[in-house]
Amino acid sequence: MNNAASSSLASGPAPVVTRERAAVALMFLMNGFLVGAWAPKIPEFASRLALSESALGLMILTFGLGSITMMPVAGMQIARFGSAWVTRITAVLVVPTLLLLTAVGSVWTAAVAIFLFGGLIGAMDVAMNANAVATEKHMRRSIMSSCHAFWSLGGLIGASTGGILIASVGAFGHAAIATLAAAAMVAVAWPMMLADKPHAEEAKEKIRLPMTPLPWLIGLVALFSMVPEGAVLDWGALYLRNELGASVQLSGFAYAAFSLTMAVMRFAGDIVRDRLGAVRTLRICTVIAMIGLLIAGFAPNATLVIIGFAFAGIGISNMVPIAFSAAGNLPGMAQGIGLSVVTTMGYSGILVAPSLIGFIAEHVGLGTIFAALPALHIVVLVLSGLARHADRPAGSQ
Repeated sequence: MNNAASSSLASGPAPVVTRERAAVALMFLMNGFLVGAWAPKIPEFASRLALSESALGLMILTFGLGSITMMPVAGMQIARFGSAWVTRITAVLVVPTLLLLTAVGSVWTAAVAIFLFGGLIGAMDVAMNANAVATEKHMRRSIMSSCHAFWSLGGLIGASTGGILIASVGAFGHAAIATLAAAAMVAVAWPMMLADKPHAEEAKEKIRLPMTPLPWLIGLVALFSMVPEGAVLDWGALYLRNELGASVQLSGFAYAAFSLTMAVMRFAGDIVRDRLGAVRTLRICTVIAMIGLLIAGFAPNATLVIIGFAFAGIGISNMVPIAFSAAGNLPGMAQGIGLSVVTTMGYSGILVAPSLIGFIAEHVGLGTIFAALPALHIVVLVLSGLARHADRPAGSQ
């Protein structure tokens, strides 16, 4: 460690807002914004290509397969070049993909385009999470939860403006505006990112996927934290409407209540984690999430379900950011490798859970599903001691 780094560690935590923190937060905002901007384009995309519901489902699955394929590749490149450069390159490559998705005219070219979109979004996700971990170490304070809050905010902005723009300037006009906005965010963040190129000998040793169980166990924490999130996203509104007789307007509050409390608590999560420690924060959040899901599963009316989802959002909000911080701080392991394992496992839960939950719900009902999901969080509680690795930035090298 050089003298400048030593003096930085000795001087205590950095200011709450730094150029490096602003840069990585802006990258999270941009990534979430593109995902949010894609959501209102899906109906036009399906109509243009004459896709049936099942064919559209396969296209969305292709997006997920792209992400899962590219996430480990990104982790390996982070070990070689550092998270800042991988974040920058994947960000530049993903910027024009909305235009590509708007221009394709056949099913096969659309499949290639959506695979690239999902792959680059996923690769950038790994890289920007790794850079957030590096920035946490540099600043000696937690920032991961707020970074994920900016991702949620970007998704909200992209989704809420997308429909308006498509209606007013058309699908291509919307894609062009979203592309320019994303490019501007990358341009602002580019020079401010924290450089974290690892030592060459570390990259050579840690380029392969880990054979030790630790990252896979933390990946299990991320997986079982994200499955309930996907369940609320994909099935919450249908649960209210089909099983509790809620109106279309009221059923829309299912995910809205969940996402609102999640975004708010993610902005507060770093302060809570710095005060209580990652392990205690994870345990408290997990218990709150379990209570919320149980309320939703056993609720006799829609209002109580919405309250339950709001509680679940409070709990789930900081479970995944803590898992990602822990994965990026595992001793003796390049952070990109650990993060690629954990992000891939975590996001696999959101991709696999919807179809599996739908199959099971046909036999037992969605209420039973939501009441049973806390069983996954029991596993998170059992493994919660591994969250101690998320506290390493305070004393890391």
